[in-house]
Amino acid sequence: MDQNGYLLQVRDLKKYFYREKLFSSEREPIRAVDGVTFSIRKGETLGLVGESGCGKTTAGKAILRLIEPTAGLILFKGEDILALNREGLRRLRPHMQFIFQDPYESLNPRMRVGEIVGEGLEIHRVAQGKEKDDRVSEILKKVGLHPGDAMRYPHEFSGGQRQRIGIARAISLNPELIVADEPVSALDVSIQAQILNLLMDLRDQLGLTYLFISHDLRIVKHISDRIAVMYLGKMVEMARAEDLFRRPFHPYTQILLKAIPKLDPSGRSEDPPLREEFRPGAMAKGCLFQPRCPHSQEKCQMEQPLLMDHGEEHLVACHFVFS
Repeated sequence: MDQNGYLLQVRDLKKYFYREKLFSSEREPIRAVDGVTFSIRKGETLGLVGESGCGKTTAGKAILRLIEPTAGLILFKGEDILALNREGLRRLRPHMQFIFQDPYESLNPRMRVGEIVGEGLEIHRVAQGKEKDDRVSEILKKVGLHPGDAMRYPHEFSGGQRQRIGIARAISLNPELIVADEPVSALDVSIQAQILNLLMDLRDQLGLTYLFISHDLRIVKHISDRIAVMYLGKMVEMARAEDLFRRPFHPYTQILLKAIPKLDPSGRSEDPPLREEFRPGAMAKGCLFQPRCPHSQEKCQMEQPLLMDHGEEHLVACHFVFS
């Protein structure tokens, strides 16, 4: 951990995929993550939000090297993750874990719950035999399950219970950082609140640090200390959660906030509507949001804005800050 208390530092992270051009030998880059920069302090929860396809899940997987980044710098407690070989990465794995979005697909249906939760303990030689079984029982109780559930299979549980199993697997090795990828999006609303409360309780009990990925700003506000907004692979705004909701600067953030359903149907916005979604291939210049932005000006078409601090750690990538 560096002198500023940052557990994780990400600098200019990029992940490109490539597709063949029709009738050409050239490959066209798909910039899934394109120069993302942020830091997370120990014990903090950073919410990462944006529309589906904006690159937030790709960024989360690249940070843990579940997929290999194209470029960038990732420091965990000051150590360069991208410089690690297989053995170095294996040593670091217990400290950084991932909670997957779909509790149905992320659990092996042929393994009992005790095997799923205890697998990491055996692989990393943390505990075996009775010691491992005792550890699994303790972990299951921490996530609100019964120790006897260790003998059951995933298909015997509800969606919320399966996500608890996924969380149990993630905390089994006492990690410091957890990347949670849409961990409640596949669950009923009533169950979402239970899982969010569980995650917050575990954060307080175990001193966890979260990168919490979601498309739902209401959920992110509930759990996050700070929120970062992504659009087409780039960070467009980042601020403390209460500050972002009180005074969003970027037009995209403002539109996302106004899209949150309200109880009063009479409170409809008179703002210009969001234009049809635009997805560039290899856009060379200009703001990526400008084809959809209701406030677009000539400069937006010619020059890509940088992520700049507008005071109180409120960063915005926009030529004309709107508040």
